[in-house]
Amino acid sequence: MDWFKLSLQLNKFPINRAQKALEEIQEIPEKQYETYLLEKRKEIVEYHLKNNRFYKDFFGKSNFTTWSEVPVMTKPDLQQKLENRLSKGFTKSTAYIGKTSGSSGTPFIFAKDKFAHALSWAGFHERYQWFGIDLNKSLQARFYGIPLDLYGNIQERIKDRISLRRRFPIFDLSEEKMEKFLKRFKRSDFSYINGYTSAVLLFAKFLASKNLILKEVCPNLKLCIVTSERLFKKDKELMQTVFGVPVVNEYGASEVGLIAFENPKNEWILNSEDLFVEILDKNNQAVPYGTEGRIVITSLYNKAHPMIRYDIGDTGILSSKSTAKRPILEKLIGRTNDIAKLPKGKVVPGLTFYYVTKSIIEDTGSIKEFIVNQNAPDSFKIEYVSKEDFSKNQQQKILQAIETYVGKNLKVTFERKDTLKRSKSGKLKQFTSDL
Repeated sequence: MDWFKLSLQLNKFPINRAQKALEEIQEIPEKQYETYLLEKRKEIVEYHLKNNRFYKDFFGKSNFTTWSEVPVMTKPDLQQKLENRLSKGFTKSTAYIGKTSGSSGTPFIFAKDKFAHALSWAGFHERYQWFGIDLNKSLQARFYGIPLDLYGNIQERIKDRISLRRRFPIFDLSEEKMEKFLKRFKRSDFSYINGYTSAVLLFAKFLASKNLILKEVCPNLKLCIVTSERLFKKDKELMQTVFGVPVVNEYGASEVGLIAFENPKNEWILNSEDLFVEILDKNNQAVPYGTEGRIVITSLYNKAHPMIRYDIGDTGILSSKSTAKRPILEKLIGRTNDIAKLPKGKVVPGLTFYYVTKSIIEDTGSIKEFIVNQNAPDSFKIEYVSKEDFSKNQQQKILQAIETYVGKNLKVTFERKDTLKRSKSGKLKQFTSDL
């Protein structure tokens, strides 16, 4: 049974058509690839100018002339009702709808047409095969969070079962929980690990403290994929030692899909099939290879919602070895998250607050930005930018979410601000710890 295909087909995502389209794109010769990108860029801009009122207003004029005149889109630009941003012919029921994690502190809801979403998954499937992982057959140990409400939890577990994923919830990463994780590896034939960098790293450190090699415990293990947070060289070396398998970087975002994936030669290959990735300076001009700049992404096939010259909030450098067909991300700057250390030894990754923010993200645009700071083992401060103060009801909703996902008997204060402090790169870090 092809479980990967089945899970997408059940949700009416045309994966067979997407995989065929991906193969056709990859067969385009290098000499013709720049022409392909130019044509697809022009095509997606003109489509949204014709079919998307939000984008036409944002663009500021009716006709596409040159790419340099296409405005750069930021996360705050998209913080308004999704209905206002959908293209003609698309509704919430006919497109794939998702929420950004809010890890940058600027959450929003987005849409992808079903072909574009399937094309993203076709890309993941093809990259994983570089390391002998087949999404139709390989069992995944998934170090992610999971909704804790009954409906969301059941829905996610059904998706996991169909998609050959077994969940290792990361809301509690104490040693006691790690022991349970280890027992699961001993009795299961996991082919690979996939998860948030900080959570997987904590498991690696636990194994190191036990002088264990995970592949000796789980012989079928072939690969570890980390995502969503920055992976440092020393941490990667530790993981590879204690897991006994290659550890590779995956760079993606829910709103655009796969951005880059590390190949067996340790090159971070950017997705040039359904995305166009630029590195821009502060004046929105492309920088030379080897120069640091803002990562700006265009989704070439998403007709349901414009993601055109979208500033994802990260900075990076393109390698001088890059070509139009084979761009290489030499360095990704940012995307690190701290760890929350709670009373009684409980440890929670900073990305756990994604599941808190999901409960307060409303498609109204009222909450513009937020950050969470831990200033004591049992004390947190939430600073946010909004048109008005959180109501008592909103505060209570957040407190309930924190109790559910993080822990009980925690002190939480709220402070509304006009602006929030950002890093030198301009990135807003959602979670920080003073401990």
